[in-house]
Amino acid sequence: MANYCVPEKGKAALLCISAQRDFVVPGSPVRACGTHTALPNLAALLDCFRAHGAPVYHSVRLYKPDGSNVDACRRQAVEEGMRILMPGTLGAELIDELKPAKDVRLDPELLFAGDFQEIGPNEFVHYRPRWGAFHNTGLEQRLRDQQITTLVICGFSFSTGGRASVYEASARDFRIVLVPDALCNATEEAVQELGRIGIYLMDTANCLSWMSNGNSGSVEAA
Repeated sequence: MANYCVPEKGKAALLCISAQRDFVVPGSPVRACGTHTALPNLAALLDCFRAHGAPVYHSVRLYKPDGSNVDACRRQAVEEGMRILMPGTLGAELIDELKPAKDVRLDPELLFAGDFQEIGPNEFVHYRPRWGAFHNTGLEQRLRDQQITTLVICGFSFSTGGRASVYEASARDFRIVLVPDALCNATEEAVQELGRIGIYLMDTANCLSWMSNGNSGSVEAA
């Protein structure tokens, strides 16, 4: 099994889940736990993949004010006035420290149409209508077109979007690296149990080393 699961550095893309302002601002009803620790590691991973010209994908949620595209568990709250991840608001935007340029803003119309917004060289944003990054999106085909076999997954809200994206990627036979210290809302137990589906773990330092040198980074099964 390991031969089909071992990550391939030269065919890797970074998948960053929900790195949006509403997940970090104080008082937000969807604020993630551990953002102060994860943010510097997320930034380091992004800088590394950018430096190597490797693909970067930001997977974002956007909630329409009428709640029509919101997950069932949050839909009533949005219908009754909870304002999170609203298109065009600062809360829905990517976190400044993680943008390739400070003036980058999301294009909700483009994203709702199912298109990929290019925000830098080989760096894209896509909208996902539910927890997982692959559900009713064109992400799989984009990755296949780029001959990507391996996904390095990081970001916020592991308990929802992160974990769902891991299972969806595994179901599509992608090789997966999870970076625990660049995740939020992830317990050690939840991360370790993913070993049953062949997920590999690297902390940020090892992932950076693996991307840069190919040999010195330590990779282990979850």
